[in-house]
Amino acid sequence: MAHTATHQEVELAIGGMTCASCAARIEKKLNRMDGVEATVNYATEKAKVSFVGDEVSIQDLIGTVEATGYTATEPRPRAQAAEPGKSGDGPAPEDDHELRTLRQRVITAVALSVPVIAMAMIPALQFQYWQWLSLTLAAPVVTYAGWPFHRAAWTNLRHGAATMDTLVSVGTSAAFLWSLYALFFGHAGMPGMTHPFELTISRSDGASNIYLEAAAGVTAFILAGRYFEARSKRKAGAALKALMELGAKEVTVLRDGKEVRVPTAELAVGDRFLVRPGEKIATDGIVVEGSSAVDAAMLTGESVPVEVSPGDGVTGATLNAGGRLVVEATRVGADTQLARMAKLVEDAQNGKAAAQRLADRISAVFVPIVILLALGTLGVWLATGEGWTAAFTAAVAVLIIACPCALGLATPTALMVGTGRGAQLGILIKGPEVLETTRKVDTVVLDKTGTVTTGKMTLLAVHTAETTDENEVLRLAGALENASEHPIAQAVAAGAAARTGALPTPEDFANIPGLGVQGIVEGHAVLVGREKLLAEWEIRLPAGLVLAKQQAEAAGRTAITVAWDGEARAVLEVADAVKDTSAEAITRLRKLGLTPILLTGDNKAVAEAVAAEVGIDEVIAEVMPEDKVDVVKRLQAEGRSVAMVGDGVNDAAALAQADLGLAMGTGTDAAIEAGDLTLVRGDLRAAADAIRLARRTLGTIRTNLFWAFAYNVAALPLAALGLLSPMIAGAAMAFSSVFVVGNSLRLRGFKAAS
Repeated sequence: MAHTATHQEVELAIGGMTCASCAARIEKKLNRMDGVEATVNYATEKAKVSFVGDEVSIQDLIGTVEATGYTATEPRPRAQAAEPGKSGDGPAPEDDHELRTLRQRVITAVALSVPVIAMAMIPALQFQYWQWLSLTLAAPVVTYAGWPFHRAAWTNLRHGAATMDTLVSVGTSAAFLWSLYALFFGHAGMPGMTHPFELTISRSDGASNIYLEAAAGVTAFILAGRYFEARSKRKAGAALKALMELGAKEVTVLRDGKEVRVPTAELAVGDRFLVRPGEKIATDGIVVEGSSAVDAAMLTGESVPVEVSPGDGVTGATLNAGGRLVVEATRVGADTQLARMAKLVEDAQNGKAAAQRLADRISAVFVPIVILLALGTLGVWLATGEGWTAAFTAAVAVLIIACPCALGLATPTALMVGTGRGAQLGILIKGPEVLETTRKVDTVVLDKTGTVTTGKMTLLAVHTAETTDENEVLRLAGALENASEHPIAQAVAAGAAARTGALPTPEDFANIPGLGVQGIVEGHAVLVGREKLLAEWEIRLPAGLVLAKQQAEAAGRTAITVAWDGEARAVLEVADAVKDTSAEAITRLRKLGLTPILLTGDNKAVAEAVAAEVGIDEVIAEVMPEDKVDVVKRLQAEGRSVAMVGDGVNDAAALAQADLGLAMGTGTDAAIEAGDLTLVRGDLRAAADAIRLARRTLGTIRTNLFWAFAYNVAALPLAALGLLSPMIAGAAMAFSSVFVVGNSLRLRGFKAAS
C-alpha cells in the first residue's frame, strides 16, 4: 500500500542572529535537510519552514538551528495570540529582557569609553598613572559590553564564517591584549608614560604603546548602532498586533432573551449578538434584525457606507454607523476576515527576502583578507629576522587599523540625519533595509480611499430646479440630514452648514431605512434621499435634475434627491473628494521614473473618475484585501519592483507584500506598522519626497561605507610595514569618523519639492 507523505508548514522564532549572514547560514543549514524548504527573515527574526512530516519533525528543525549556534522556538498558537490582551505578535518578555540587557551594555560602554578616549588623545589629561585608570575603565567595556561581539565571533569561527562581529571582536581583543602586554611586560606601565601628539611615521617595537582607546571606542560606537537596530526590529510584529487590536474586545450576546456582556473570544458560531449605533461589529455574521449603514472602509476600501438589512452579511471590526442590529455569528476566531487578513500580512512579511546589509556584504570578503594579512605580516617579519615584539606589533597594528570605527558610524549617522530630516518633512523611514528598495522601484500602486482621496464623504455639488434657490435647498435638506446619524447624511449636513451657517431644527423627523429621511422644517414637508423615496410620494424629477443625477452617478458619485411641498427641488452630489495635492503628486512620482496604478475596493466608475482627475492611466477596481495582495504579486511576477501607498487595514497585507510600502500616517495603525515608510502629513506629495529622501540617504550611506573602507585599506600597507604609530592610527580613525559624520550631516539640507 502506497504511503502518502504529508507536507507541513511551521514558523520558528529565531534568536541570536546579529546580521543578515546569520539568517543566510541558518537557511542554508535547514535547506540541507531532506524534504525541507526554508526561508529565514533577519528583519522579523522568523523562519518559515515547509517539510515532509514523515521524514522530519519540528524538534529536528529546532535541533538543526541550535546546532548552528542559534535558538529556535515555536510561536504560540494564533488562537492564543488573538485573545484580547494576549497578542502573540508583539515583543515577548524574553525579547524585552534582551533589549534591556543590550541597553545596559551600551550605557556602560559609552560612560566608560569617553574618559579613556579623552586621556589617550589629549596629552594634558595624561597624569602620572593615567594608563592604569584607562585599563580599569576599558576592561569592562571590552569584556562585559563587548561580549555579544565575542560570542558571535566564536559562533562564526565554529562554522567557518566571518562577519562584522568577527572583525570587531578580533580587532578590539588584539588591541586590548597587546595593551595588557605593553603595560605588564613592556614600558607602557611605567609611571609618567605619555602618548605624545606626534604625526610622524616611524618604526616602533610597540612595547610602549597601548591601544585601549581603540578597543573601548570601537566597542561603544558599534554597540550603540546595534542597540538602535535591535530596538527597531522589536516592532516587526506590530502590524499583526495592530490588526488584532482592531476587533471589538467585548460583545453584547442575546441569551435566553437577556443581554449578556462577554469577551469577544467567547463568541461561538450561531450566537446572536447586539450591535448598537457607533459600535464595532464583533465578528463575521448575518443580520437577523434591524437595518443600518455599515462603514467597512477600513476592511474593504469602499468609501460609501453599505446599507444592510436582515439577510445581509457583515464583517467583524466594521463600524455600525446607523441603527440597532442583531447579528448571528457565522465565523469566529481564526476564521474571520480580520484574522485571515492578519495571516496575509504575516505571510507577506515573512516572504520578503531579507535585506543583505551592505557592511556585511563587504566584510564577508574584507574580514578574512585582513586576518590573513595580519598573519602574513607576522610571518614575514619573523622570516626577515625581526624580533617577536616588532613582528607582533605590526600584526596587531594591521588588525587595529582595519577595525571599523567609521564603518560602525556609516549607516547609523546617515540614517539618523536622514530620518530626522524626514520627520521634519512628515516622512518616517523605518530602517536601513528600506533604503535599498527605493532605488529599484519602478511601479507605484496607489490605494484610492484616504490616499488619493480624503477618505471622507463630502458634499461636492448642488443642482437645483429652475425656480429653487440653492441656499434654501441646503438649509432645509441640511437641517433634516443633521438629525440623521448616516455618514452620507452627515456629509450633506456638514457641507450645508459650511455654506449657509447655522441650520434650523426640524419640527418633525423620521428615518426611512434604505431610502432616506423625511420631516418638517420651517413649515415645509421635506424629503431627502433616493429617487425611490420621492416616487413613493408620487413626486417625479424634472428633466434637468434627471440629467444631473445620471451624470453624477456616471462619475461614480452618490446622488441624493431633495423635495418639499410635493415638488422635486434639487439633486445633491456626495462623494469621497480627491485631495487638492494628488494630481501634483502623481506628476512628481512620474518624474522619479515610477508608473502609477490606482487600486481600490470601490466600483469601477468611481475609480476611473478619480484616476482621470489626477492623471492615472491604469485602474484596478472592485478588489478585496486578498486580491490587493494578488495584484502586487502579479506585478512583481512581471518583473516590476512595486511600491504601494495605502492607509487602511485593507492595505496592510499589500503594503507588507510590496517591495516598498508607504503608509499614510492619517490611516490605521495596522497600515502604518506594515509599511516601510510612513507619510505623517497624509499628503500624497510626501510619497515622492519620501522616495527621493530615501534614495539620497542610501547614496550617503554608500559614500560613507566606501570612505570608511578606503581609509582602512590605505592605512593597511603602512601598518604591515610597521610604519604606523598609535597617534597616526588614532588620527586616521578619528578623521574617517569625522568625514562620515560630516557627509551624513549634508542630508539636513534636503528640501521637499516646491
